[in-house]
Amino acid sequence: MKRQLVVIGNGMAGARAVEEILARGGGDAFDITIFGDEPYGNYNRIMLSHVLSGEENDADIFLNALPWYRENNITLHAGVRVERVDRYSKHVFAADGRVVPYDVLIIATGSHSFLPPMDGLYTPSGSVRHGVFTFRTMDDTRKMVQFAQHEHHRRAVVIGGGLLGLEAARGLQAYGLGVAVVHSGGHLMNAQIGPDGGAILRRSVEALGIEVHTGGRTTAVLGQDRITGVRLRDDTELNCDMVVVTAGIRPNVDVAVVSGLPVERAIVVDDHLRVMDEEDIYAVGECVQHRGEVYGLVAPLWEQAAVLADQVTGVDHSSVYLGSRTATKLKVAGVDVASMGLPGPERDTDEHIVFSEPSRGVFKSIVIRDNKMVGATLLGDSRKVAYLTQAFDQGLPLPEERLSLMFDLGSPGEEEGVAELADSAQVCNCNGVSKGTLVAAVQGGCRSVPAAMDATRAGKGCGSCKLLVSQVVEWAAGGAVEVDPAASYYVPGIPLDKAALMSRIRELGLRSVSQVFAALAPGSAEDAKSKMGLASLLKMMLAGQYIDERDARFINDRVHANIQRDGTFSVVPQMKGGVTSVQQLRTIADVAEKHNIPMIKLTGGQRIDLLGVPKEDLPQVWADLDMPSGYAYGKSFRTVKTCVGKDYCRFGTGDSTGLGISLETRFQGIESPAKLKLAVSGCPRNCAESLVKDVGVVAVEGGRWEIYIGGAAGAHIRKGDLLVTVDTPEEVTLLAGRFMQYYRENANWLERTYAFVPRVGIDKIRSVILDDSEGIAARLDAAMQASVDSYVDPWSERDDPLTPGQFRTSLPLTVLPQVPVR
Repeated sequence: MKRQLVVIGNGMAGARAVEEILARGGGDAFDITIFGDEPYGNYNRIMLSHVLSGEENDADIFLNALPWYRENNITLHAGVRVERVDRYSKHVFAADGRVVPYDVLIIATGSHSFLPPMDGLYTPSGSVRHGVFTFRTMDDTRKMVQFAQHEHHRRAVVIGGGLLGLEAARGLQAYGLGVAVVHSGGHLMNAQIGPDGGAILRRSVEALGIEVHTGGRTTAVLGQDRITGVRLRDDTELNCDMVVVTAGIRPNVDVAVVSGLPVERAIVVDDHLRVMDEEDIYAVGECVQHRGEVYGLVAPLWEQAAVLADQVTGVDHSSVYLGSRTATKLKVAGVDVASMGLPGPERDTDEHIVFSEPSRGVFKSIVIRDNKMVGATLLGDSRKVAYLTQAFDQGLPLPEERLSLMFDLGSPGEEEGVAELADSAQVCNCNGVSKGTLVAAVQGGCRSVPAAMDATRAGKGCGSCKLLVSQVVEWAAGGAVEVDPAASYYVPGIPLDKAALMSRIRELGLRSVSQVFAALAPGSAEDAKSKMGLASLLKMMLAGQYIDERDARFINDRVHANIQRDGTFSVVPQMKGGVTSVQQLRTIADVAEKHNIPMIKLTGGQRIDLLGVPKEDLPQVWADLDMPSGYAYGKSFRTVKTCVGKDYCRFGTGDSTGLGISLETRFQGIESPAKLKLAVSGCPRNCAESLVKDVGVVAVEGGRWEIYIGGAAGAHIRKGDLLVTVDTPEEVTLLAGRFMQYYRENANWLERTYAFVPRVGIDKIRSVILDDSEGIAARLDAAMQASVDSYVDPWSERDDPLTPGQFRTSLPLTVLPQVPVR
């Protein structure tokens, strides 16, 4: 009979401990139950700063999503807090009334954000004021993003200039906010680096446009109905709309205190991670105090989880945790930072080697005691971090020529440094992957860096270790590492990147998908996964010269409608700029009635969706509508959302409706690597949500127009980058088209603009689109014009299907789920 293992805490520590237990066969010995405060699976908290900045989607940072728990027969009570433990009867009591027995209990309750005392922080009811945020959880991050996206929120103050505070400041800049950091220490990141390094870090941070106030403590949050600013100890007042508090963390020990467990700074554990004086209760992570130390980094957590699992499963009762030597290597606000041990010398006999190059933002400091490295700080250049980390952890002998610790003077070089790393050396802190694990993956057959990363999850966290991961894999492969060429292919079936593929297509005069396969695919083999991408690329390149082959299209593109999960289709007639007429509305109503359309729905793009149309009825529905297609399907330009504009709106400064209709008329139906959605707003109130569109246009005072690119508000949320402000609608049309053509020619297949723009960089795009730095502006304009000139309404095929079966009902091979009719 299995024993009952209960885990309180579903964060990185709790889930990691369970992973380690499962890896030791614990799934056969225990029925596992996990309680977590948050209503999610287990996610990588380190990556929240990437979610805040828009570099990552919150869905992408889960380490173990909900299916993982089911697959491992783990009972997860997500969003349920445990209030106390009865350690005599061995039961846990949850806030929702659940009472669960345990044989072995693991407490992994983590920590919470510390809110320093200051006036005006709380409402009279005791809750934190609206506009004040902590930065600890996924919900915290989502709320910050939502608040920052309001156009009337212009400025934020971040309290705390440590790692998290600087990441928060940098992330908030992505939403166009001006940001100031207030730090009580004398210099930034004073817990990790010394004053000299802190000064250089400050220069680098200020160069990013972030205002820095060190040595200042916030005494009050200002404003009555809303946040208007903060006051510092010297009575300086900083204006702001939102406040983010990143002033440190405190262990979550409430459940331990209430349950009578030993708690000092945190829950006291022994070298087996067992709670003092308790036989069957363990604790792990940030809620733990071991030998007087409390850790707030990931590496100690991984080390603790491994020892705990050895003990709980009985695999190795000799396993002990003796503490961690902490080292961090991160990219803080875009600056490489590595820190370990002492930030500076403590004794007269300590050697202190310092290199400083403020103009490049480079600072290196190494502290040596008794010929052993006891501390190091690297800013702006972390190439030697692998060797230094190992020298710090393992006490490696140091070279007599100390300068070679900082620079590649022959010994020890990077390669040698990797070779000297012990197998136990942790390479990826986010996922706890050691050098030995990577080496084992290579020895197990992973011959490329991506393959080793997939097998071990190394480099799948914050990504700061990717260079070191590559070095280890290359070393382990003995120089025989294979580059994964497919990673750069535009489509998987043709071994060419996009630029080379386009060049070869032009050289050979290829005009159809089958011709491309015949000429460029290995063995001329056709690859189904490549067809859609190739068809889109050829149509973009060749416009009217493209030879269409219907088997290269997805079903939506073959029948010009969007397939639904019950096998029917949705029909969206064109409604340019969201504008319609009495006649159009009457016609749509008549068609819906005639064809028994089960649902009529307004779309997010200001159009009318007729849902539930059988495939064979599509031609007749189109004929009865006698309207053009609205392109609510496919990878192409779709729609332009507009607000009321200046004719009716009291605040409108520009004719957004007229410009939206003009843009939609011009660019309707053009192919692109992914769908394109546009919007035009008649004033900065931005009612058409232009800031979160692939291309968004906003009218501003003086009759001018701002053009934003790379915005998104779907599964991924990102505020677009300002491309330029222009004087006329004609300039908007020209530059929007030029950008879209540049995107069409350079984006990866299925890469939306919200990924493309950050990848290429707004400065590079501005130089190409506005300054014609590559001398291609005229060609881009001409290519877009060719695509515009070749436009044909796809619904015209209703009278002359290209194939007899184009609109014939297919016999279903399986019973499709029926969409309920409302």
